[in-house]
Amino acid sequence: MAKVEFDIEKLISEMTVEEKINFVVGAGILWLPNNPAPKVKGEAGETREIKRLGIPKAVLADGPAGLRIDPERENDENKYHATAFPIETMLASTWNRQILRKVGEAMGEEVREYGVDILLAPAINIHRNPLCGRNFEYYSEDPLLTGEMAASFVEGVQSQGVGACLKHFVANEQETNRMSVDTIVSERALREIYLKPFEIAIKKAKPWTVMSSYNKLNGKYTSQNKWLLKDVLRDEWGFEGFVMTDWFAGDNAAEQIKSWNDLLMPGNTYQIFKNRRPEIEEIKGAYERGEITEEMLNERVRTILKVLVNTPAFKGYKYSNKPNLEEHAKIAYEAGCEGVVLLKNNGALPIKPETRVAIFGTGQIETIKGGTGSGDTHPRYVVNLLDGLIEKGIKIDEELSEVYKQKISELRASDYKITKNEWGDNIIPRLPQDLLAEEEIKRYATVNDIGVFVITRISGEGVDRKLVKGDFYLADDEIHMLSKLSKAFREQGKKLVVVLNVGAPIEIESWKDLCDAILLIWQPGQEAGRIFADVISGKVNPSGKLPTTFPKRYEDVPSRSFPGEPKDNPEVVVYDEDIYVGYRYYDTFRVEPAFEFGFGLSYTTFEYSNLKIYRDGGDIVVRFEVINTGEVAGKEVAQVYVRAPRGKIDKPYQELKGFDKTKLLGPGEKQKIEIRIPVSSLASFDGRCWVIEKGEYEIRIGASSRDIRLKQTYILD
Repeated sequence: MAKVEFDIEKLISEMTVEEKINFVVGAGILWLPNNPAPKVKGEAGETREIKRLGIPKAVLADGPAGLRIDPERENDENKYHATAFPIETMLASTWNRQILRKVGEAMGEEVREYGVDILLAPAINIHRNPLCGRNFEYYSEDPLLTGEMAASFVEGVQSQGVGACLKHFVANEQETNRMSVDTIVSERALREIYLKPFEIAIKKAKPWTVMSSYNKLNGKYTSQNKWLLKDVLRDEWGFEGFVMTDWFAGDNAAEQIKSWNDLLMPGNTYQIFKNRRPEIEEIKGAYERGEITEEMLNERVRTILKVLVNTPAFKGYKYSNKPNLEEHAKIAYEAGCEGVVLLKNNGALPIKPETRVAIFGTGQIETIKGGTGSGDTHPRYVVNLLDGLIEKGIKIDEELSEVYKQKISELRASDYKITKNEWGDNIIPRLPQDLLAEEEIKRYATVNDIGVFVITRISGEGVDRKLVKGDFYLADDEIHMLSKLSKAFREQGKKLVVVLNVGAPIEIESWKDLCDAILLIWQPGQEAGRIFADVISGKVNPSGKLPTTFPKRYEDVPSRSFPGEPKDNPEVVVYDEDIYVGYRYYDTFRVEPAFEFGFGLSYTTFEYSNLKIYRDGGDIVVRFEVINTGEVAGKEVAQVYVRAPRGKIDKPYQELKGFDKTKLLGPGEKQKIEIRIPVSSLASFDGRCWVIEKGEYEIRIGASSRDIRLKQTYILD
């Protein structure tokens, strides 16, 4: 990149007060009439340029599963597709920091080469409730796993000379009334669960930017919360980048500036929300009244410029519009393969080369690559599950597949037409799944060796999922179809596999006995079909582990207050489960999940041995060995949980404190694992400060939170 020198203090001294006020507000909604055209079509927003001082605009774009820009432009035959990577939840299912780094590097290169300066990702809110509409955009229910995945991703993105943005800061775990709901949460739960992943990623990876969230936190909008944005983020954690608002967030521009929110996005909010005053007008009024000083404005401008001078735009980088999409597709495939989770397997998988497969469900063709909203992507292609099987040479029932193609075509042309919403996104009605008569299914079961039934779900920004059939629960037509398939294939002594192409947990307990295997492929991005085909054929041994608990019943979910009160139009949501989120609740209160946190099967088996624990400075070092005791190569995710002694502070039964993923181990191959647990990570927040209680800690090493293979006590005195 060309080196362009910017003397930030000199620039600030030469800026007028009006220019400073303008600079802390984004350039506005650039696709609205009478506004300047965006530099990159489909971007999320821009900072303002000051031509007389040589300050260029910087471009910001979504998102967590791949750069979201428009692939087509007027009067331009070129295409501007970006790679559709697996959703964040699937990336977390890899438990592989190296893979997250590689995905970040690939995404960062696309950001740079398409003329974007800051990627609005990763999203690191917590899976508090399985019905949050954006859980697919978030990594996990656990703050350590979330923070580690985010840190590796951010390092990858920023290695390409562009910025990453941690969002949404903080306690934005629902979409219902997200722009106004007041999240009531204890400081302990905030510190230990919801702030922790931000703290980890900020200290490890030094992201350029953070995005404050929409919601209120204990009565005050997060974008207008000085304690959050100054005292915690900057003074305690040492964050040196700038904070931007989420788009249209908050209700007082002057308060946002006073509270150390540096950049207000997207700017000109009044163009969408007619009850709003222009942010520039609000800030100017506060300045004239003496509520905002010029030194405050200087501080915000300085903080923004310190980041922006490192961007491609400020360095005069000549972007190519030609990122290496071929190479990035391989990385998307690799990440997806490592994120597939095998939930059940009674000898059904992997299939043999000669196996004839009958694949049922419209999702074999209308495969879900990812969710909607800012987590959406526009790739060159999406390989659906059916085409993936065909491309990989797996023997499918071609007649059955043609039947599905025909039925989907007919349904989409009649009562299930795809329409557009006001934002131009597709509205895709869910197709019925009970499309074949019992006699037809019997015939397909007779002439094929195995059945595969695909179940899909999609969700997205702005709307939470529903506790209804066809969303959290299977629809009646899905249950009818599954029951008929189960009966037909089992009468023939053949296996049935259910494939879950979903973004978040659904109810499984009531129907899991109807099938022989359950394969969770999440929403795997553009390489979906290739990933699926290689996993079921055994070319790839699944090594994903759940980053979130699958409950037996929704009634078992600890977050009872969701999405808040009053239920029809919530104003307040109380995090009354406190620190007992996810497995912390299930394990402490002995509630049996359908599939626990950290769970995932393999086509091989692993044994753990030779545990040694010792102190090295500020760390507890945990060493052990993992050996592949099965007959095929595979990878294992080793997880270290710590059970604290009973003390003055109430503690969960156990908490994840470290993890590592092995390399690909051949049969009989062994790997030594070393995991360092900072003693400081054993602290709990007592309401005033962090406290490390002395006593006997149990170090628990396992293949999941409920499959503990080795354990040993460690005395902390």
